[in-house]
Amino acid sequence: MDDLFVRVITKMILPFIQLYGVYVIIHGHLSPGGGFSGGAIFAASIVLYTLAFGLKPGQKRMPHKVSSKIETGGIIFFILMGFTGIIAGYNFLTNQEAGFPMGELGSVFSAGLIPIVTIAIGLKVMSTIVTLFHTMLEED
Repeated sequence: MDDLFVRVITKMILPFIQLYGVYVIIHGHLSPGGGFSGGAIFAASIVLYTLAFGLKPGQKRMPHKVSSKIETGGIIFFILMGFTGIIAGYNFLTNQEAGFPMGELGSVFSAGLIPIVTIAIGLKVMSTIVTLFHTMLEED
């Protein structure tokens, strides 16, 4: 797309979209949202950038090697957090019983393991969507 207006507006709103995606991921246990929706919002910002500036600049913004490492790291981090419950002698993804601090009700750090796992899910979803989108454009 060679529209200057689209490129300027994209550069202006991109940080706000990404910040909102991070907000939705971090506050997923307090309000509607979480890892999937926040990861999708963040990925939408990369997709928008790719649509506005082209595939090559989009891949520079989020290279395949980086998104692949984030995707793998997100799922490994999720699994490792789940195993902490097993190591503590409880079930997979056990929260309070495994020793995660619960914090004060209503605060960001108030759900023990849930915000940590939500971040891992957000990273996985974001990198998967970006990888799929870039792969579809490359195939075309």
